[in-house]
Amino acid sequence: MSRFGKFGIVRIAIAVLAMACAIAIQPRPTVAQLSDPMQSVGVRPDLLKDVGIDQKLGQQVPLDLTFRDETGKTVQLSQYFGQRPVILSLVYFNCPMLCTQVLNGQEAAMKGLAMEAGNQFEAVTVSIDPSDRPVLASVKKQLYTGMYGHAGGAEGWHFLTGDEAQIKQLANAVGFRYAYDPDSKQFAHASVIMVLTPDGKVSKYFYGIQYSPRDLRLGLVEASARKIGTPVDSILLFCYHYDPNTGKYGLLISRLIQAGGALTVLAIGCAMLILFRRERYSLPSYRS
Repeated sequence: MSRFGKFGIVRIAIAVLAMACAIAIQPRPTVAQLSDPMQSVGVRPDLLKDVGIDQKLGQQVPLDLTFRDETGKTVQLSQYFGQRPVILSLVYFNCPMLCTQVLNGQEAAMKGLAMEAGNQFEAVTVSIDPSDRPVLASVKKQLYTGMYGHAGGAEGWHFLTGDEAQIKQLANAVGFRYAYDPDSKQFAHASVIMVLTPDGKVSKYFYGIQYSPRDLRLGLVEASARKIGTPVDSILLFCYHYDPNTGKYGLLISRLIQAGGALTVLAIGCAMLILFRRERYSLPSYRS
């Protein structure tokens, strides 16, 4: 019989697992602590309090807002509504990290649909950065409609830029709260895409950077019938930066590190369970 014994192995497994948990959940030093779940991880608390998503289901988007399309032409938001549901994404075209993942996820989900942009739905991507110009919107459109690959992509997926006042009105209407950091010249924001009804009412929110084609299809079908969805749990990814001057990570990286720690704990627990079961069945039985 092993020198640790069956119960000794159990105690060792529990001790190792407890140690791993303690390491994973050990609080990191921060500049300040906030009262909400968006705790400071080395970025300005006064900036983070303005970032998030307020679900405004049924809210009417002001369709008289004007933007510039990929060619620089002034367009009214209303021209993308009226007949089909709309997938709306708010990003900025110079974003160094999360926005690309949002658009990649949107493109992958759209490609997995048995529906086609320009025929059964419209896709509208609006930059939250008023300094973005139509030439950059054109580059983004060529890239993502090329990846999308459907014939209707060029006519059905629109990339818009605009002035700050118009952008703010649209963002406020859908509950998309973001903030600009002049030090890093980046925007702090959450990752989400939204589905709107043909008449411009918010019907559904999809969080994260990967979106199920099946769920997106159901959202579009409901929106096309002018149905408003129910509130969904929000697990937010926040786009921010790594500051080499302070050596601290922004919200996105910090959350990924926490997720990695949780997975490590789970892996250790599973490994210890397997080892215990093997040890248990390999021990010889003794009769008194």
